[in-house]
Amino acid sequence: MKARNVSRDTLLGDAIREANTFLSRIRGLLRSERLAPGEGMWICPCNSIHSFGMRFEFDALFLDSGKKVVGLYRRFRRNRISRVFLAARGVLELPEGTIEMTGTEVGDEIEFRT
Repeated sequence: MKARNVSRDTLLGDAIREANTFLSRIRGLLRSERLAPGEGMWICPCNSIHSFGMRFEFDALFLDSGKKVVGLYRRFRRNRISRVFLAARGVLELPEGTIEMTGTEVGDEIEFRT
């Protein structure tokens, strides 16, 4: 699946995996060594994340039901817990530096396509 920031007309990733079952959401990126450019994971439903057991830092975009960014973390470090974003419906985890590279900000609209 592809994820695009419609507000900035930038591609966030073209190899986004979806975690939408209980087990896939729990596992998330825990077994991954890293996220290559273009890769990512859309975890839904989700309004908070952790990075315990992770091997790398990553960017995270918290999106509401309309796919607008309601919160973000640049370079979410290992062994941390995010705050809870009550308005979030899901989180898009991306390679570190993606938020900065694309200029993504709170309020931007994100689009997913298969």
